[in-house]
Amino acid sequence: MDLGSGDGGPGLPSTDDFESLISTTDAELMKRAWRNEKGVPEILQFEAALVQRSREQIQLMEETMEEYTKSGVDPLTVSLYQMDLDRTMFLLRSYLRTRLQKIEKYVFHIQRSDEFWNRLSKQEQEFAQRCCNNVQTHFEQSVLSKLPPSFKSHLKQSFVSEQDDMVPEPRLEHYVICRSKRFLGAFQLDDSGEDPVSIEANDLYALPYKSVKPLIENGQIDIV
Repeated sequence: MDLGSGDGGPGLPSTDDFESLISTTDAELMKRAWRNEKGVPEILQFEAALVQRSREQIQLMEETMEEYTKSGVDPLTVSLYQMDLDRTMFLLRSYLRTRLQKIEKYVFHIQRSDEFWNRLSKQEQEFAQRCCNNVQTHFEQSVLSKLPPSFKSHLKQSFVSEQDDMVPEPRLEHYVICRSKRFLGAFQLDDSGEDPVSIEANDLYALPYKSVKPLIENGQIDIV
């Protein structure tokens, strides 16, 4: 039975297989989640399982470093573990911080939509609720209480507004820099009648987020 393929040689995995394996490690998955969250305008689905595994990995690395330090393991080895630990902690903290910043910015938009609300973790939902309460209280005490009744809403400019025109929303027309690891072929960006874009493997593209949103959500393309 042939265990090899591509350019990996007999019995060895091909380059594509190796890259595919590397890209599915938790470190790479965390980096991908962090890049996607930072690059797109709206909040994405919380990566609960990945965050939990990353926290467990951090705890394990801290325990390992403590044991190595006590047992007199080579300082170079300890420093390599420290570098890996620092990288993992940075990615996790930046990922969570980016999500909190989006919640603060679009909290009323997120709260009024079940789809966006369900993208948050339980802790993020509690944070969002506190933000809503604090912002609403601040507006009422500092401004709204001094205005006529028809202008006392913190969501609408006046009672005649049909929509919540005071609620900031993410700009889905925002362009994102993205890349696909595989050839996806012709992709129609919108219904404007323009020619479709041919998405090649490993090429960089600047495309409107609203057009490629499904491809980002299902993992076909990544933000870079």
